[in-house]
Amino acid sequence: MAHTNLDEKLINALLENSRESFQSLSDELDVSVTTVSNHIHDLEAEGVINGYTPLIDYEALGYDVTAVINLKVEGSALSDITARLEAEPQIISAYETTGDFDVIAIGKFEDTDHMNDQIKTLLSEADIEGSNTSVVLNIVAENKQFELPVES
Repeated sequence: MAHTNLDEKLINALLENSRESFQSLSDELDVSVTTVSNHIHDLEAEGVINGYTPLIDYEALGYDVTAVINLKVEGSALSDITARLEAEPQIISAYETTGDFDVIAIGKFEDTDHMNDQIKTLLSEADIEGSNTSVVLNIVAENKQFELPVES
């Protein structure tokens, strides 16, 4: 379905405050509450909006180590490895990629010992042919989303 200028404005408003009420959005965008409700329900049904979730500061909860884990995987095992990564609680993102590595995963760990244990367990998989792990020194941007361009 083609998205309207209103859809983009609604998405941008929700990016700023996902808890904003339909009434508030209606007032802000100068449309009826019913229109706001219908458009948001359509965006949810299409999978454009997949949920409303808090952004967690894992460091504030004691997960002080962020690691970028690059994996070279034996071809036929890729789906098994990605499913395993998806099931790991400390893996917050995982991507199948092109290039030197088949999978890039991002993990949050309490400390380097915890990270080391998790990575060693993961690397014990026979289907992982190689790996490279980088510890993040400073988070520059994380969980970033961008506003959509809106026609004037």
